[in-house]
Amino acid sequence: MNIVLNELDAPANGTDHWGQQWTPALSLDEIDSTLRRHWVDGEKQKGAVSGREIPAIHLEAQAAGRFRLDEPLRREEQFDGIVGRSAPLREAFAQVKIVAPTGSTVLILGETGTGKELVAHAVHNRSSRRDRPFVRVNCAAIPSGLLESELFGHERGSFTGAIARKIGRFELANGGTIFLDEIGDIPLELQPKLLRVLQEQEFERLGSTQTMRVDVRVVAATSRNLPQMVADREFRGDLYYRLNVFPIQLPALRERSEDIPLLVRHFVQVYDRRMQKSIDQVSLEHMKALLCYPWPGNVRELQNVVERAVILSPGKLLQLTLSELNQPPSSVEPPAPSATTRTGTLKDAEREHILQALAETNWVIGGTNGAAARLGLKRTTLISKMQRLSICRAMA
Repeated sequence: MNIVLNELDAPANGTDHWGQQWTPALSLDEIDSTLRRHWVDGEKQKGAVSGREIPAIHLEAQAAGRFRLDEPLRREEQFDGIVGRSAPLREAFAQVKIVAPTGSTVLILGETGTGKELVAHAVHNRSSRRDRPFVRVNCAAIPSGLLESELFGHERGSFTGAIARKIGRFELANGGTIFLDEIGDIPLELQPKLLRVLQEQEFERLGSTQTMRVDVRVVAATSRNLPQMVADREFRGDLYYRLNVFPIQLPALRERSEDIPLLVRHFVQVYDRRMQKSIDQVSLEHMKALLCYPWPGNVRELQNVVERAVILSPGKLLQLTLSELNQPPSSVEPPAPSATTRTGTLKDAEREHILQALAETNWVIGGTNGAAARLGLKRTTLISKMQRLSICRAMA
């Protein structure tokens, strides 16, 4: 279940109505009603529970309308510095564990701000090269005319301004790992030389005839659609296939929204220490607003929002400025559509249709009896439509 899990002590005496009063304090991607009903029925029979995890925040927090931010992250809530425990993220972690010891080339795919560099570090740290250099190159940040020199180095006098020999990044990474970020931005004329390094582990410095041999593991990352670039002849097909040995797809933050409370807690603690503050809670209303926002900038955008909120919060309560988000909280009803605006009418009709299906399935999205199946959509497609239309459980 894609939900927020937390420990909760159930009532010592089983009753017939307490289970009906329990509802998740934070409504996220989906809640499996069958599992929930099974859990409630089982706890009624047992009468007590200790240290169990259920899909809810502490009832005390729900009653107070606050979410605690000062609780430490558990071991299972982070992986090599990456915070989260959602199913899509755990799948990526499992792939890292598999490929890290092999030494094979890894291609990390995902939108900007999803943590591709953190995953690259995790691959390096879990490999036999962990004690050797980890060299990072942002291919999009270096001018194309200088990228070859940055990657492979140059000899003195090889071009105007080359007043001394320069060691390239591949040479610096010898024995370790080189991380080529935004590999989709590498110029076409440089791609054959990169392909040669990947295949033969050798190259020449710019202006030199001496062949250099290196032992480097390549981890590349991109937010671009490389297959489409290959089709458009913007990226070499042979280089793409050589990079695409073991692809790891990172989910966007909107696809793992159950991790948002953990990320908020993590970032608040980081900036608390840095700014010597003691923020320890956030209102559930603000947390729900964060859960409903689609986060086009992913974790990086969330981190910036939290940092700004910590700066502006004078006391122990995190003060979020909801108006700074690009979309209003989904609990605010949209204006009535104009009868003459056909696009608005279609959008409203789609929104109402999805809301009706969610209401009929008790907001269960996945599964054979979920809203996605009822609407004839894939689960991920329905989630994407909900984000685009600003639909979340807070509206129920």
